[in-house]
Amino acid sequence: MNTVIDFESKKEFNVFVASTFSDLKQYKETNNKKDFNELLLKTFSQVKRYTTKRLSDAIAKDILPTGKYKPDDFIDQLFIEVYDHFDWVKNSKDLHPFLFRKVDELLEDKIAYEEFDDYFFSNIDDFTKPEWDEMEENFSTDGDGDFVMLEELDDISYNKNDYLLNHVFIEDKSEELITQLDKSISEENVMKHVAMVFHNLPVSMQKVYELATDFQFSLEEIAIIRKQSLDEVSEILEKARQVLKTSLLNRFL
Repeated sequence: MNTVIDFESKKEFNVFVASTFSDLKQYKETNNKKDFNELLLKTFSQVKRYTTKRLSDAIAKDILPTGKYKPDDFIDQLFIEVYDHFDWVKNSKDLHPFLFRKVDELLEDKIAYEEFDDYFFSNIDDFTKPEWDEMEENFSTDGDGDFVMLEELDDISYNKNDYLLNHVFIEDKSEELITQLDKSISEENVMKHVAMVFHNLPVSMQKVYELATDFQFSLEEIAIIRKQSLDEVSEILEKARQVLKTSLLNRFL
């Protein structure tokens, strides 16, 4: 199985965002808000996708009511926040994490994080295959938000088993085990299982895992975005991977 994942396009976009820093800085210093916002808009592709996913997660977990908020509500406010606080960005490499950090702050004003699901995490080692199957059946039929998550996994970023499995088993040296899982689980079943387990993670854990795997931020950048220490981010990411790994092994092997 090919363990090399191609993230080149996302890395290139990070480079593009960094390249806008000097022009944005000049526009801000000359009070040229029109050109500032026009250029800033070009950097919002990934941050808008992140905002949309966060809202979908919150709606699926009944944290926010359906239809009350739209991604553009937060993006519109982000223009103001970035312009007003652009002097906080000290160099080009900090610009993209800064955008994610600011939109996180806006989202956290509206979203109350759920408590850790103690039952799910305490019993994950003991769930039997029939119990996993029942959970997945309930997840797949229990609401529109769940289907949104499955649709988002059915994306170019998640179009192969080895993509998902390599992120989960990134520090696992057992190539034979990963290959066995890759061959024994259909793409659809991997997607359904990962979506179900991901749904049961705390929102804070979901975001750290997503920023690391989907948006390809480093632990240092995630710590800036999430306003957490490097150790906290590292621990959260490891816990997320461990939960996903344990669930896959216990259910399918």
